[in-house]
Amino acid sequence: MAVCSAGEPDRDAELAIGGLPEGWFPVQPVTLRLKDGRTRLYFWAHGKGVVRYLAADSEDGRAFKVVNALTPCLYHPADRAVDGKVAVEAGLTHFMKRKAAPVEGEMLAPAGLLSNDATNVYQLPDGSFEMYSVGLVEVGKDDRRYAAQDNVPGLVRVIERYTSADGLNWGGRQRVIMPDEKDPQDLQFYYLSVTHTEKGRVGLLGRYRLDAQTIDIEGCFSADGITWERAQRAPWITRDEPGTTAGSFILHAPHAMVQRGVLWYLFYTGGNFGHNHRVAHGKEDRAVMLATCEGLWK
Repeated sequence: MAVCSAGEPDRDAELAIGGLPEGWFPVQPVTLRLKDGRTRLYFWAHGKGVVRYLAADSEDGRAFKVVNALTPCLYHPADRAVDGKVAVEAGLTHFMKRKAAPVEGEMLAPAGLLSNDATNVYQLPDGSFEMYSVGLVEVGKDDRRYAAQDNVPGLVRVIERYTSADGLNWGGRQRVIMPDEKDPQDLQFYYLSVTHTEKGRVGLLGRYRLDAQTIDIEGCFSADGITWERAQRAPWITRDEPGTTAGSFILHAPHAMVQRGVLWYLFYTGGNFGHNHRVAHGKEDRAVMLATCEGLWK
């Protein structure tokens, strides 16, 4: 477990994160070995009034220091730095009544950095960075995609891409994957993780079916990270039968797949409960699971 502190990281700990304000907790981490030899952690920080995406750097891969607590990579609409006017500018009238409450020295969140959750960051061969996160598209009750049963009714989850020179200051926001007329009306996209290969980017796309409250992994492909081909439009990894394993209801992809020899390894997280936690196949359980294949292109 990481030893977190508001000051300097604990150098005696196996894993430490310093510079993290008291009461903030890291979740959904992404680890990158940067081209300059440093290790960087990206994670969502949750705390009282705080839901934002931070970066922490380390020289040894053990003691990390947060570098952007007050100027994060992304903000969730529920973050204290998000004002209703900014939310409306981002097309999210659901949050129009929000009153921002930033601390001293903290700027208001810009509309271009509002995201929902589930984020992955990658450093590219030229040293620059790309980030994929979940954006929100607002729809009315007369839209076929409106889902009253969801925890955010009237909001559709889509995949957006950002770029950065240093991995800290982000721009170039583009919407790259969203449900279309070929998809079921209750389909949304919960995440996109990317494996960079010599032939292009292989994506693991989270297929969230709101009616069934299931999340599957769909395979997709892109040559440039912007235009994505979804030839499959179906689960790539099969969920297990109820009562057999934890992977019977929701599947979450890792940051990337791993190649060793002739095999590709996909370590993913399985859950035996629905996204809304109202239904489950027995007592709620999670497990890290493994799937392999000999060729991504077969």
